Amino acid sequence: MAFKPLGDRVLVKRLEVEEQKTSGGIIIPDTAKEKPQRGKIVSVGEGKRADDGSTLAPRVKEGQEVLFGKYSGTEVKINEEEFIIMREDDILGVVE
Repeated sequence: MAFKPLGDRVLVKRLEVEEQKTSGGIIIPDTAKEKPQRGKIVSVGEGKRADDGSTLAPRVKEGQEVLFGKYSGTEVKINEEEFIIMREDDILGVVE
Protein backbone atom coordinates (compact mmCIF):
# COMPACT_ATOMS: atom_id res chain seq x y z
CA MET A 1 0.00 0.00 0.00
CA ALA A 2 1.32 3.46 -0.85
CA PHE A 3 -0.12 5.62 1.92
CA LYS A 4 1.92 7.60 4.45
CA PRO A 5 0.11 9.68 7.11
CA LEU A 6 1.37 13.22 7.68
CA GLY A 7 2.51 14.77 10.94
CA ASP A 8 1.43 12.97 14.11
CA ARG A 9 -1.25 10.88 12.40
CA VAL A 10 -1.35 7.08 12.24
CA LEU A 11 -3.20 4.65 9.98
CA VAL A 12 -4.94 1.88 11.95
CA LYS A 13 -6.70 -1.29 10.77
CA ARG A 14 -9.49 -2.41 13.11
CA LEU A 15 -9.05 -5.93 14.43
CA GLU A 16 -11.87 -8.28 13.53
CA VAL A 17 -14.12 -9.56 16.31
CA GLU A 18 -15.14 -13.21 16.32
CA GLU A 19 -18.80 -14.19 16.21
CA GLN A 20 -20.59 -13.40 19.46
CA LYS A 21 -23.36 -15.42 21.11
CA THR A 22 -25.60 -14.65 24.05
CA SER A 23 -25.73 -17.01 27.03
CA GLY A 24 -28.86 -18.55 25.45
CA GLY A 25 -26.98 -19.35 22.23
CA ILE A 26 -28.42 -16.58 20.04
CA ILE A 27 -25.89 -15.22 17.54
CA ILE A 28 -25.62 -11.43 17.59
CA PRO A 29 -25.61 -10.04 14.01
CA ASP A 30 -22.83 -7.70 12.84
CA THR A 31 -25.23 -4.76 12.58
CA ALA A 32 -26.06 -4.95 16.31
CA LYS A 33 -22.43 -5.16 17.48
CA GLU A 34 -20.29 -2.21 18.40
CA LYS A 35 -17.17 -1.73 16.30
CA PRO A 36 -13.99 -2.85 18.05
CA GLN A 37 -11.87 -0.19 19.69
CA ARG A 38 -8.74 -2.20 19.10
CA GLY A 39 -6.55 -2.13 16.03
CA LYS A 40 -3.14 -2.66 14.51
CA ILE A 41 -1.00 0.25 13.32
CA VAL A 42 -0.31 0.00 9.60
CA SER A 43 1.59 3.24 9.01
CA VAL A 44 2.92 6.12 11.13
CA GLY A 45 3.64 9.75 10.19
CA GLU A 46 6.98 11.45 10.79
CA GLY A 47 5.92 12.96 14.12
CA LYS A 48 4.50 16.05 15.75
CA ARG A 49 5.96 19.52 15.20
CA ALA A 50 7.15 21.28 18.34
CA ASP A 51 6.82 25.04 18.88
CA ASP A 52 10.50 25.55 18.00
CA GLY A 53 10.04 23.81 14.62
CA SER A 54 11.71 20.53 15.53
CA THR A 55 9.96 17.19 15.00
CA LEU A 56 9.05 15.01 17.99
CA ALA A 57 9.39 11.33 17.10
CA PRO A 58 6.19 9.23 17.31
CA ARG A 59 5.79 7.01 20.39
CA VAL A 60 4.09 4.19 18.45
CA LYS A 61 5.43 1.94 15.68
CA GLU A 62 4.00 0.00 12.78
CA GLY A 63 2.71 -3.42 13.80
CA GLN A 64 1.76 -2.47 17.37
CA GLU A 65 -1.71 -3.34 18.65
CA VAL A 66 -3.45 -0.34 20.19
CA LEU A 67 -6.65 0.71 21.94
CA PHE A 68 -8.41 3.90 20.86
CA GLY A 69 -11.52 5.88 21.72
CA LYS A 70 -14.92 4.91 20.35
CA TYR A 71 -15.31 8.02 18.19
CA SER A 72 -11.63 8.60 17.36
CA GLY A 73 -10.30 9.28 13.92
CA THR A 74 -11.74 9.31 10.43
CA GLU A 75 -12.77 6.12 8.65
CA VAL A 76 -11.38 5.78 5.10
CA LYS A 77 -11.27 3.11 2.39
CA ILE A 78 -7.94 2.43 0.70
CA ASN A 79 -7.73 -0.35 -1.91
CA GLU A 80 -11.18 -1.64 -0.81
CA GLU A 81 -9.99 -2.06 2.81
CA GLU A 82 -11.32 0.01 5.72
CA PHE A 83 -8.87 1.93 7.91
CA ILE A 84 -8.95 4.73 10.46
CA ILE A 85 -6.70 7.77 10.31
CA MET A 86 -6.22 9.31 13.75
CA ARG A 87 -3.85 11.51 15.66
CA GLU A 88 -1.35 9.80 17.91
CA ASP A 89 -3.00 11.57 20.87
CA ASP A 90 -6.26 9.65 20.18
CA ILE A 91 -4.53 6.35 20.99
CA LEU A 92 -5.27 5.33 24.57
CA GLY A 93 -2.56 2.73 24.93
CA VAL A 94 -0.49 -0.07 23.41
CA VAL A 95 -1.48 -3.70 24.02
CA GLU A 96 1.55 -5.81 24.98
